[in-house]
Amino acid sequence: MHLDALIAEDEPLLRQALAAQLQRLWPELRIVAECEDGAAALEALETLKPDLAFLDIRMPGVTGIDVARALETLSPQTQVVFITAYDQYAIDAFERGAVDYLLKPVADERLLATRQRLLARLQAGAPDRRLLDQLLEQLARRPAGKSDAPPLAWITASNGRETRLVMLEEVLYFRADSKYTAVVTAGEELLLRSSLRELAEALDPQCFRQVHRSTIVNMKAVAAVSRDDSGRGVLRLKDRSETLVVSQPFMSLFRGM
Repeated sequence: MHLDALIAEDEPLLRQALAAQLQRLWPELRIVAECEDGAAALEALETLKPDLAFLDIRMPGVTGIDVARALETLSPQTQVVFITAYDQYAIDAFERGAVDYLLKPVADERLLATRQRLLARLQAGAPDRRLLDQLLEQLARRPAGKSDAPPLAWITASNGRETRLVMLEEVLYFRADSKYTAVVTAGEELLLRSSLRELAEALDPQCFRQVHRSTIVNMKAVAAVSRDDSGRGVLRLKDRSETLVVSQPFMSLFRGM
């Protein structure tokens, strides 16, 4: 059976190793996308609609859990395999949820067993959304581990020759701007040398949400989410006149809002 698969893993060496391992152990599987983050995975899923998605749970910004939640809208037939280095709490959740997972580093025997289960599930048709939703709910409630770093409280950004300390609660949104990242507050726009990807790793995911490949927004600054006449997602801000575009794959993250 010829199948298409997507891999989303933010560590390049692990991503390349899994792709090589899949090609060696499952030669009839075609890897159609290797994504370095959840944002790229969302866009690839909408376009390619692969049969399988191998998703690292802990990716900066848009996590593997976010991507899995979006599948119902973007690619409902796609079967999920989570890649994890999680603790026993999460592994127990996987076992009860009857959803496949691969523990890093991935052993050949485990991958071959996952292959057999996936082929059986693909024969059965669409994945069981109820079981997947239950699993995602459990993973989202996972207690933070001791090694989890606290989210940023402030950053330093430049305005011309002046460097300013900016509290994160003041930031309305971040926008990728060439080699820099624009930091937009209610009253000004500053520049930060960190990339959007680096920021996503350090921001509080409860407050900051990626809505576009080039934009992360403070959800506390959002007045409304809507669609324009063309169906494109639009965010209206409380303290700025401009609106922010939500690219189509990211609209699925606003489901239920």
